[in-house]
Amino acid sequence: MAGERNDPYRKFRFRVEVEGIEQAGFSEVSGFDASLDVVEYREGTDVITPRKLPGLAKYGNISLKWGATDSMELFEWIQECIVEGTIERKTVTIIAIDEAGEDVATWQVMEAWPAKYTAPDFNATASEVAIELLELAHEGMLRTQ
Repeated sequence: MAGERNDPYRKFRFRVEVEGIEQAGFSEVSGFDASLDVVEYREGTDVITPRKLPGLAKYGNISLKWGATDSMELFEWIQECIVEGTIERKTVTIIAIDEAGEDVATWQVMEAWPAKYTAPDFNATASEVAIELLELAHEGMLRTQ
């Protein structure tokens, strides 16, 4: 439509789905990025500037933060992978939500598994929510919407 405005999505409205795990809301998702290594190559007859070739694709680990609750489903997956050494890979979906509550952008993370877990810090003089942190390694991501 002519004159239609495409405002950017706000970053505070989102949800995360971890395949087969029901978990309450997450307070923060960060670190999902992709990059391509650059390999420099120069033959003896080339000028002094090397050629640049594409190398391996790399994906940064994704960090999920959430307020600690009595829900143990996500922690059981973490325990299984990190403590017991049984890696179960899952698809993780990160979904941006618009002002009307509709899904507007979706990123799918493939073959994700827990690489690091951090339990909450506790301090008797603090009033903040106890936050758990999970870092996920993965093998790729796609924007599907």
